[in-house]
Amino acid sequence: MVFKNHSVWRKVAMKDNGFVDWTSLPDDAMIQLFSLLNNHDRANLSATCKAWRIVGASKCLWTSLDLRGYKFNITMAVSLSPRCVNLQQVRFRGAESADAINHLNAMNLRDISGDSITEDTLTMLVSRHKDLRCIQVGPDDKVTSGSIKAIAFYCPKLKQLRLSGIKDVLADSINALANYCPNLVDIGFIDCLNVDGVALGHVLSVRFLSVAGTSNTKWDVVSHVWCKLPELIGLDVSRTDISSTAVSMLLSSSRSLKVLCALNCPVLEQDITVNTVKTEGKLLLGLFSDIRNVFSDWGCSNEIMTWLKWILSHTLLRIAKSSPQNLDYFWLKQGVALFLSLLQCSQEDVQEMAASGLATCIFANEGNAIIDPGKAEAVVKNGGVPLLLDLAKSWQEGIQSAATKAISNLSADPNAAKTVSDEGGIGIFIELARSKNRQVSEAATGGLWNLSVGEEHKAAITEAGGIRTLVDIISEWSSDADGVLECSAGALANLAANKKYSREIAIAGGVQSLATLINNCKFRGVQEQATRCLVNLAAHSVRNGPNAREAGALEALIQLTCSPHEGVRQVAAGALWHLSLTNVNREAIAAAGGVEALVTLAQSSLNASQCLQGMVAGALWGLSMSKANSIAIGREGGIPPLIMFAHSDSHDVHEVAAGALWNLAFDHSNVFQIVEEGGIPVLARLCSSSESRKASFMAALALAYICCGSRTNELAPTGTSSENTSKSVSLDEARTTALKHIEAFILTFSDPQAFAAAVVSSSRAALDQAIERAYILETGILRCSEAEIGRFIAMLRSSSSILKAFAAFALLQFTDPQGRNAVYHASLMLDAGALKVLRAAAASANEPVEVKIFAKIVLRNLEYHQQETLYLV
Repeated sequence: MVFKNHSVWRKVAMKDNGFVDWTSLPDDAMIQLFSLLNNHDRANLSATCKAWRIVGASKCLWTSLDLRGYKFNITMAVSLSPRCVNLQQVRFRGAESADAINHLNAMNLRDISGDSITEDTLTMLVSRHKDLRCIQVGPDDKVTSGSIKAIAFYCPKLKQLRLSGIKDVLADSINALANYCPNLVDIGFIDCLNVDGVALGHVLSVRFLSVAGTSNTKWDVVSHVWCKLPELIGLDVSRTDISSTAVSMLLSSSRSLKVLCALNCPVLEQDITVNTVKTEGKLLLGLFSDIRNVFSDWGCSNEIMTWLKWILSHTLLRIAKSSPQNLDYFWLKQGVALFLSLLQCSQEDVQEMAASGLATCIFANEGNAIIDPGKAEAVVKNGGVPLLLDLAKSWQEGIQSAATKAISNLSADPNAAKTVSDEGGIGIFIELARSKNRQVSEAATGGLWNLSVGEEHKAAITEAGGIRTLVDIISEWSSDADGVLECSAGALANLAANKKYSREIAIAGGVQSLATLINNCKFRGVQEQATRCLVNLAAHSVRNGPNAREAGALEALIQLTCSPHEGVRQVAAGALWHLSLTNVNREAIAAAGGVEALVTLAQSSLNASQCLQGMVAGALWGLSMSKANSIAIGREGGIPPLIMFAHSDSHDVHEVAAGALWNLAFDHSNVFQIVEEGGIPVLARLCSSSESRKASFMAALALAYICCGSRTNELAPTGTSSENTSKSVSLDEARTTALKHIEAFILTFSDPQAFAAAVVSSSRAALDQAIERAYILETGILRCSEAEIGRFIAMLRSSSSILKAFAAFALLQFTDPQGRNAVYHASLMLDAGALKVLRAAAASANEPVEVKIFAKIVLRNLEYHQQETLYLV
């Protein structure tokens, strides 16, 4: 706020250090300053010192209240009541706010505007405030025709009455208005079901009448009645089924009528004779008209133009919200331009509705989920972005909220987002995000959410202090501000997708704030976005993992696996999957009850979406990398659902399920469960027919673990002799089936001619030709423990040539020079004495050709890794 030309501000006393002594300002200057603040900031500034508390309580500062963005109740009303002696205008939203208005003790109230008011509350309100001039209520289906009678009886000074959403507006109520309200010049019964049009002909004082969106009107009758109204100069019949005959009657027969607004009237627009209607100097506005030039080309009084701008902004907003088909051409040709023109109007409610309409109309018609690039481009080309940003800085919170929402929606379009950023929108969003007005803060954080989708905007948001602001918001707002919290968490989630900004969020205390938010707020959208943010934080850095544990994020995520919303369960399972990829987090998740929670989730997800099944299977896969967790998963009942997931026709799902079963099969305690639950046929099918080569390989690994290692009686659990015998037989059958499919799997990577040539030749070229077919590139990310590497080396000594061949094949994959964990695996193998066993297998005259070739390739890989290690040293 700058007052360059105001003499008072030039007289501000300066301290010796050059700072302004604000307390030295005279009262009239401070009152001017206070008048430019919203009610919340005004109250805060009043609390800083005694002098300003007196100035802030000045009655002239409290002539209007906009309560729509706040939780306004009786307690707040009582605290404000001493300042509201001169209150003249109040705007509210919601039944609780409507009830509380009566406790303001505002005896000079002139203007009320709100919605969700009950008939009893409205009747009590008008009975206490008999000096009301303007009443605008709705949409409200709880207000009846009886309320209109009460308004007529208690408010004789009424000049303007606009009600919407009422079911029936009966004749006796309208007649009461005619009898008791002689000054009533502006009537609006909007989007009502039944309005007695004949009775409206009795309100002889009416100059402006709107019945937009009403139904069941007998136009052939009312047109004859209304044309006789002596003072009627403006009539709005938009969004009705009026005919061209009725329009012609009104325009030709009414001596006083000057403007007839008939926007989006299907019957009228489909009538090809509409262009023949004679207006004779009167204005007929429809979608078929060129409305853009009406403000400049058509001369009329300020009174008419004031009403017309309100009608146009309101009707265009209603049309945008209803998303009628086949109006894209209208929006592109003149609708967007009309909204931008109305934004420059001096009427605050017109500016607000125009901004809201613009925020709505730029969506595509299909479900209002996607921004229409053509409409967004029209806003940008016509200078809409700087105009909206300027309005977003208004001290009027209604305009501020609507303009910010429009910019926020525009920011979902990549091209418009660049303009918003270039015009300084990021800084404005961050400033407005701190607003205590819920609507303003939600619109601003929504804008940051949209902008944070683009990588090019993330740095600017961070540099402007956006991360700290967003973290503070989710810490400070209560759980009932769902929209603010969801948008803030969504923006943080997008920022956390970048490793650099993920670290910034963790440093700012975002993990703890998100964990607290998840625990305190049960709104689905909030939980999904907060959990998604934790997923991204966990995915980028091991450093973020411990932070998550210390802040209680693990407990929050585990709790969300029981959420009633599948989307929340899915994101929580995904977060735990990412966290489980480090040893320290696996232990923490298990200690916090994560194994039991995920097994329960898996058991309840057999008919869930494939996305949820994949996430929970992945989380169990990650946890099963620990031996203790693997045993716990089997004990808790995790094997049957994983086998069911392995049946999935989605390779993403059966791939992670196969990975989990591979880890689980390593422990003997789980083998019998896998066999008894029908796991062998499922793994065999994956091994032979999965579209994912990685899934086939992991299924083969699981089958090999089931077959290898120990004698059957070592695997059998304790029990009666007959029970052990039957289980031993069952395991023997499973072993036979598993070996058959393992062998078939290995042969798909064998080239008999190339392998035979490589056996008899010692040249590298011959081995290179055999290598071409041997690798599964997708397995390079897999990681084995020391015990697993030891298991494969033991397989190389097995009496089964199939297991020998598979062990060599598996070690070949794990030592692939291109693999992420190849150096680690090679080190484990060398420490375990694998060279001797591999050389023996490669040189044996009795081994199948696959064993020899695979062993040679592994030896070559180990030689490569040894040379690389020496080079690095």
